[in-house]
Amino acid sequence: KPLKNTINQKLHNTKPSFYDAVDPVDFEAFLMTQLNNLDLDLAQELGDFPEDDLDVVFTPKECRTLQPSMPEDGVELDSHVKDCVQTYIREWLIVNRNLVLFLVFLQAGPQQVPAVEEASRATLACSDLELRSLQPDPRLEHLLRHVSAEEFERLSEEARRTNRHPELLALYPSVDEEDAVEIRPVPDRPKEHLGNRILVKLQTLKFDIEIEPLFACIALYDIKERKKISENFHCDLNSESLRGFLRSHTPSIDLSTQARSAVFSVTYPSPDIYLVIKIEKVLQQGEIGDCAEPYMVLKEGEAGKTKEKIEKLKAQAESFCQRLGKYRMPFAWIPISLTNFFNVSTLEREIQEAEGLNGTCLTFLRQNDSSVGLEDSYPTSNFKPTSLSLGTFFKQEGDRLSDEDLYKFLADFKRSSSLQRRIKTLPGTLKVEISPAPENIGYCLTPELLPLKPFSENRNRPHKEILEFPIREVYVPHTIYRNLLYVYPQRLNFANRLSSGRNITIKIQFMCGEDPSCAMPVIFGKSSGPEFVQEIYTAITYHNKSPDFYEEVKIKLPAKLTEKHHLLFTFYHISCQPKQGASVETLLGYSWLPILLNDRLQTGHYSLPVALDKLPLHYSIHSPETPPIKWVEGHKGVFIVEVQAVSSVHTQDNHLEKFFTLCHSLESQVTFPIRMMDQKITEASLEHELKLSIICLNSSRLEPLVLFLHLVLDKLFQLAVQPMVIAGQTANFSQFAFESVVAIVNSLHNSKELSKDQHGRNCLLASYVYYVFRLPDPQKEVVKPGIVESRYYTFGRTSAVSVGSKLLQSRVISCSNPDITVTQAAADEEVKSIMSSKVRELSQVSEEWYGSKPNNLDFHFHEELALQMVVSTGMVRESVFKYAWFFFELLIKSMAQYVHNTEKQDNPRRSRFSDRFKDDITTIVSVITSEIESEQAEKINISLAFFLYDLLSLMDRGFVFNLIKHYCNQLSNKLNSLSTLISMRLEFLRILCSHEHYLNLNLFFMTSASAPASPSPSLSSQNSSSCSSFQDHKITGMFDLSAEYRQQHFLTGLLFTELAAALDADIEGCVQRKAVSAILSLLSSHDLDPRCSKKEVKIKIAALYLPLVGIILDSLPQLHDFTGKTFFGKGRTGNPEEEESSGAINQNVALAIAGSQFSVRNSGIPLVSLPYRQSATLGPDTTRNLLICFLWIMKNADQNLIQKWIADLPSMQLNRILDLLFICVSCFEYKVSETRHVVLKSRDVKARLEEALLRGEGARGEMMKRCRIPAGTSYPCLPMPFERNSGAGVNENLRWRKEQTQWRQANERQDKTKAELDQEALISGNLATEANLIILDMQENIIQVRNSRVECRDNLLGGVLKVLVNSLGYDQSTTYLTHCFATLRALIAKFGDLLFEEEVEQCADLCQRVLHHCSSSIDITRTQAFRLFLKPVTFFHYNNDNFSRVKMQVTMSLASLVGKSPEFNEEFLRRSLRTILAYAEEDIDMQATPFPIQVEELLCNLNSILSDTVKMREFQEDPEMLMDLMYRIAKGYQTSPDLRLTWLQNMAEKHTKRKCYTEAAMCLVHAAALVAEYLSMLEDRSYLPVGSVSFQNISSNVLEESAVSDDVLSPDEDGICSGRYFSESGLVGLLEQAAELFSTGGLYETVNEVYKIVIPILEAHRDFRKLTLTHSKLQKAFDSIINKGQKRMFGTYFRVGFYGSRFGDLDEQEFVYKEPAITKLPEISHRLEGFYGQCFGEDAVEVIKDSAPVDKSKLDPNKAYIQITFVEPYFDEYEMKDRVTYFEKNFNICRFMYTTPFTMDGRPRGDLSEQYKRNTILTTMHAFPYIKTRINVIQREEFILTPIEVAIEDMRKKTQELTAATNQEPPDAKMLQMVLQGSVGATVNQGPLEVAQVFLAAIPEDPKLYRHHNKLRLCFKEFIMRCGEAVEKNRHLITADQREYHQELKRNYMKLKENLRPMIERKIPELYKPVVKVHSIRESFRNHSFRKYDAQTSSQST
Repeated sequence: KPLKNTINQKLHNTKPSFYDAVDPVDFEAFLMTQLNNLDLDLAQELGDFPEDDLDVVFTPKECRTLQPSMPEDGVELDSHVKDCVQTYIREWLIVNRNLVLFLVFLQAGPQQVPAVEEASRATLACSDLELRSLQPDPRLEHLLRHVSAEEFERLSEEARRTNRHPELLALYPSVDEEDAVEIRPVPDRPKEHLGNRILVKLQTLKFDIEIEPLFACIALYDIKERKKISENFHCDLNSESLRGFLRSHTPSIDLSTQARSAVFSVTYPSPDIYLVIKIEKVLQQGEIGDCAEPYMVLKEGEAGKTKEKIEKLKAQAESFCQRLGKYRMPFAWIPISLTNFFNVSTLEREIQEAEGLNGTCLTFLRQNDSSVGLEDSYPTSNFKPTSLSLGTFFKQEGDRLSDEDLYKFLADFKRSSSLQRRIKTLPGTLKVEISPAPENIGYCLTPELLPLKPFSENRNRPHKEILEFPIREVYVPHTIYRNLLYVYPQRLNFANRLSSGRNITIKIQFMCGEDPSCAMPVIFGKSSGPEFVQEIYTAITYHNKSPDFYEEVKIKLPAKLTEKHHLLFTFYHISCQPKQGASVETLLGYSWLPILLNDRLQTGHYSLPVALDKLPLHYSIHSPETPPIKWVEGHKGVFIVEVQAVSSVHTQDNHLEKFFTLCHSLESQVTFPIRMMDQKITEASLEHELKLSIICLNSSRLEPLVLFLHLVLDKLFQLAVQPMVIAGQTANFSQFAFESVVAIVNSLHNSKELSKDQHGRNCLLASYVYYVFRLPDPQKEVVKPGIVESRYYTFGRTSAVSVGSKLLQSRVISCSNPDITVTQAAADEEVKSIMSSKVRELSQVSEEWYGSKPNNLDFHFHEELALQMVVSTGMVRESVFKYAWFFFELLIKSMAQYVHNTEKQDNPRRSRFSDRFKDDITTIVSVITSEIESEQAEKINISLAFFLYDLLSLMDRGFVFNLIKHYCNQLSNKLNSLSTLISMRLEFLRILCSHEHYLNLNLFFMTSASAPASPSPSLSSQNSSSCSSFQDHKITGMFDLSAEYRQQHFLTGLLFTELAAALDADIEGCVQRKAVSAILSLLSSHDLDPRCSKKEVKIKIAALYLPLVGIILDSLPQLHDFTGKTFFGKGRTGNPEEEESSGAINQNVALAIAGSQFSVRNSGIPLVSLPYRQSATLGPDTTRNLLICFLWIMKNADQNLIQKWIADLPSMQLNRILDLLFICVSCFEYKVSETRHVVLKSRDVKARLEEALLRGEGARGEMMKRCRIPAGTSYPCLPMPFERNSGAGVNENLRWRKEQTQWRQANERQDKTKAELDQEALISGNLATEANLIILDMQENIIQVRNSRVECRDNLLGGVLKVLVNSLGYDQSTTYLTHCFATLRALIAKFGDLLFEEEVEQCADLCQRVLHHCSSSIDITRTQAFRLFLKPVTFFHYNNDNFSRVKMQVTMSLASLVGKSPEFNEEFLRRSLRTILAYAEEDIDMQATPFPIQVEELLCNLNSILSDTVKMREFQEDPEMLMDLMYRIAKGYQTSPDLRLTWLQNMAEKHTKRKCYTEAAMCLVHAAALVAEYLSMLEDRSYLPVGSVSFQNISSNVLEESAVSDDVLSPDEDGICSGRYFSESGLVGLLEQAAELFSTGGLYETVNEVYKIVIPILEAHRDFRKLTLTHSKLQKAFDSIINKGQKRMFGTYFRVGFYGSRFGDLDEQEFVYKEPAITKLPEISHRLEGFYGQCFGEDAVEVIKDSAPVDKSKLDPNKAYIQITFVEPYFDEYEMKDRVTYFEKNFNICRFMYTTPFTMDGRPRGDLSEQYKRNTILTTMHAFPYIKTRINVIQREEFILTPIEVAIEDMRKKTQELTAATNQEPPDAKMLQMVLQGSVGATVNQGPLEVAQVFLAAIPEDPKLYRHHNKLRLCFKEFIMRCGEAVEKNRHLITADQREYHQELKRNYMKLKENLRPMIERKIPELYKPVVKVHSIRESFRNHSFRKYDAQTSSQST
């Protein structure tokens, strides 16, 4: 293979030679040639792209209102307003990919629901053990009849091929979307910004007395920002009677003013937002406090005087209403905190996150459910509707009405309730309901009072949307016409005026002229009145000459404003008391504010003077400062007013205003000079000023630039292609316009406030290109007067540095950091300086590229744009390519419109676009490569990929392929890091391959030219010419990634090249994961594509992917090992090398898959010899994805082709395929209880990816979108668990629904419903079934093609059997088991003798698996299993072979099964055995043969083993008893080595599960010793151990494995010692497993002893690889001894005695239990008490608390007693000489000691002088560690210590503790002080001093105690010496703050020393007399401590 020669390159930066892209075919020409040869139908389906592939469509804008918002009728609008309105109402122009839009799912799924086989725990009583008493299962007729192998295979294949799932990957969880770079999210449609919306309904507003109408005004305030964040909502809740008071003042009441519910919007929620309700009343005489007094003291319903007062007050109110009804006064207010309606706990963090999301496709509240916005971040919609009832109002303070005062009040209110003490309150009732606003509120009005959809006319009161004033900028472009002005009068100061003006109100009017009749009805009315009014009055503060105002006047601005429009303020004094003939209003003065200043809307804060005289003529065109009239306070600004606009027409930005004004001066006839701000622009300077304004656009503030972005870009693109003729000169603005666009794009991307999608695309720009952009209107000449001729120019390629690049450089700081402001003047000066240097240069137009262009339409927008991209230089060029995606998408959209507009869809692709344009595109791609080393390389790479992806739908595809080739090759030359290179090329290719016509682009229908004839007759007939050519073609070449393949199938070839390079290179796994997931996503798309559903099409597609098979086979050693790390399961041999490769399948896997290399019978080539390449191991997910790709190809490829390929393969390659299939089985195991796991991502990332996936562009994105809500579902809100195909009949067809990403969160979501879990299990089961059936198909192909006995002997048969047996070791569906058993039956029928001779180990595993399935609770599985069970039995019968081998094999298998799997159901297994017996007895042909007898004998053996199982079940919860039982069973098989070995292994597995690794290792050592015994019988070889004697150093217990003598048992007998372990390799395997377990258990010294036996065997076999491994493990073990040493904990021992008849055999039995290290006495006590409490009842079990001897006569016979005592290992003094190390003191121990304190009177404790101690020594039957964790006690000894001996022992211990603490290295001051304190402390009870005073105060009278007295004295002498050393050591260790403590210790020491001195120095004179020699043997001191003294005294007496 070309690949294989280069695949071994290992250097990190070395690129493989095959890596460069080849030249692609000339696609267009090649396609035309080939399509002519294809059948017409096939050509339409598989050949070229459809004609209507791309479509340019106009989509109406979504409008929230019934009619779009428009300016008032009958007014001629200026150009700018027209453009704005046109932009807001025109349709979207979208370029659609029609195939993507119309792709739909074909639902298909598996036929068989996998049956989950659950084991039953039911056990059988002993009386049921007789087999014949059971009822057999129904028998199948002719089961034992002999059928020909050919017929059987044919029937099996037919059955296997029917009812198969057509789409494998529909069952497979979708690819991790982290790699899904090909998803290009469709941007959100531009729409009106709406924040989080809450609905506020006012239900009740009343006080204790109802005497007058009250009016509510509601708004939102943010006290932290000190800002009003909504407009006012006016509401009237008065009764009809009270409303009647004002009838004379309200001639009409419009319905829109009767609203009582409002929708408020909050973009930036915070806990500081308050809903403030202000209440006003009709003006009346008196202060607010006076007017409020009655509300505080009177109550409605009270009789007498109160009622009279109320009536009187009501009459007064009515008179005030009639006279002063149009004036209001402040009355009360009430705040409501909205904290509880926002999720405040997460608010702060979320707001910070949201600040980066502004104005984007991820930002604000959306109106459809397919978008993400702030409503996801701020769960305001989560709160339930809440009704609030408030009973206290705050009275308004007349001198504190401003907003600043309100913020102070609210801040106090938030901090405490002290506000209620400082401000008077009014009792009343306010009921408000606050709820999340539904998306579609019926009968609702916008802030402009336009009705929203849906709008029902039958409602009484509408809802109102209240306009928000966000606290910060909101970056969302305008999409609707809105033109509102808000006027806020704030303060008036008439304090120094002597007039009588005290009750002051301001009448506010919007005037279109100076005549009073010119007041325009454009002011929005308040509640219960007309919608629009001409004037409005502010509320009045009684007797206040300097009132504050809180009024908000909302004005609908006329679309056309002139200099006559102005605001007129008229100031009045209102007389509250009626005076005869006096007017209510007294005029105080006037002020005004012109709306326009230099043609620009005036907004901001103003301090206006107030005129006292009547206003002169033409006052309105002047500012209030100019007219010569009389002013208040000499022209001072005594009136403060704020004016703010919310307008989508007025930009309120100087740069934008200038740009738009100058643009419109070009488009329409205007009179020069034009007035702009403070300058006049003549026609001569127009060009210069326009260029200046274009450059300055980027200097405008970000918010207005974003708000008018669509219009700005439209204008710039218009200028880019439209030449202007000004004053007789042609002016071309294209370069300026282009550079301005670049600068704007740069600014928007650099802004931190604006968000981007996952590809870094600014969402505002993305949505502009997708929806808004359209080709500029056909170029029209704009000719100014005096023009004779017009010419059409564009800028050529100038070498000069462009203006824009200088501008970018100069503004780079201020643009990137919005916090740094650049003053307007500075920016203008800067621009002028640039312009002065450039204007002359640019005026000379370069024509070197295109030459002069006449005014025709030959030059189009896409050509101009491409040219500008090519000729750009400097920073402009840098920005163009940094944000290339924007310009690429502009190019594509303009090209698509060009093709559509010029109707070139039918033209050949080569002639659609000009050659110069193609040259420009080529240049752009080359330039992109030069940028690829920048920081933005990854984004540029993705942008280019999407560009070329789009070009494939528009341009010559061969041309695009060449661009791809050049780019890939240039990329290889530019990048040094191979991993970066592969990663970038992968992302690039993945995007290209996601093209909806990917298959057509790869000419996949050409694969038939190199493939065999398809079994489909239609294809055969179509490809008759190609079939003949195929015959000469070598099949295996189709599986190679040849140059010819890469040329013809260009994109696929590139992708496979990347995969091969990624797998070959030693680079990080993420690159390999990317490569594999790219291919998997492609295959998934084919399975989901309805165009690929036909079988013949699938075959062709699979043929396209055949080279992938070769790549996967080459990467076999890198695959993750799914077979598990268990020692005894899944058909693995359990070799320890498997542990070394961290999951990789390297050469070591040979022992697990290919069999043992030591096996004498293994004549085949071991797999370790295969030349695998060595590279980085793949992760489990990557491996799984790669394997599912392999299975997909094997499933869909032509099976004839696969068989011919297998036939040509060398056996080495065939073994690789079998290895691959083995891994596949383990990989796709069906796990019942868990869903597939993946790497978890954060919730927000997952949400964004899921969003992108569901809303993505491209074929797969659309297909997944289609699946979002299935057709016909009745639950649109909830995804259905699975979809059903109505044509599927009874079986429900299931697939993975792509939106169900919950499978990714298996560990994240713990609250899945049962339905979800069931569905996941069902889909997972179907995947496992289909995967295993594909594997089975492959094995059948191998067996059928390579069926010669020679090949089968050559490891092939064993390989197939391994895979089959492995598959039976996992949970499988009944469907698969049926077919698998059929295959196995066929295999036994064909090769039975070979199997049972050559593949002994595999047959043993097979027997075990089959027996397991015989115990299944599912009838069909059981039936198929015993059919297979009978096959070897009948085979040997028909072949007259010895039956004993099968019998032994089956018996061992069942024994192993019983030990390992106690969960299986023996009831069903017995029934299966009974059925087999019935077959044997009922078959007439068999009756005359010994067959029935042999079968019955076999079944009796099996039945007896099952009897052991019943016992084992009883002790399932008692591990010790269970191990005892298994120990007895193993002991019972002493004469059957195979079975004993099996049970020892069973015990080892049980121990391993309980983490008793040492005991598990001992079991294996015993097993190895057993094997060694029988190997020594067979052959005498020096390097082998001489039976079990050789194992004595490991354990003294091993000698029990000594073999039974030869005359009893012969190893040569057939069927005896035939298991896999009775060989040298088996012995090594057992010992290596034992060594691993010893190492895990911390017994590293024993590892050395084990390997002492292994190493000679390995040396004899010259297995240096294993010797290397062995010695490395020994080194590791010795290192562990050095490092861990004393830190190891080997176990804790307890004596446990059982007393009571309830225990049966255990009664009066004593055991020593070995428990895990640091087990406390209460733990084992609790465990045993709990277990036996369950057995006998809690009341019947009692734990004896002490360790004294048990008197059984005193025990209750109805109870069970357990005595538990802690014991320690005990050694004689001579033993301690040999047991030096900590390990030796804890290994091979069989003697234990415990101590029992007592006194002579029966008490356990007493005074020192009467305290005795009993030491008990226990001896166990075997030494610990053993093959079980409890051992019987066989001997006990006791001896008693007298009180003085107890004292001696205690003092020795204390002295040892002191010595150890003193000599500890490094020193431990705390430990030393603790021991020292316990020794010399003055307050220690029964301390050393008390002991000395009791035993040393006087010489004992009894001479027998002299020697003890002396010993104790010497102990104290050493003790006090050690204390001194400790005190001195402590002096060196203490710190300064411990000196006093040390002095205290020293004083105590000296005191103790003084007290002990006389007792220590007193000697017994008799002990120091001459010693008389006595000729007697002195016994041990322990029993005869006084013998020496007795001998002396007796000799003296004689």
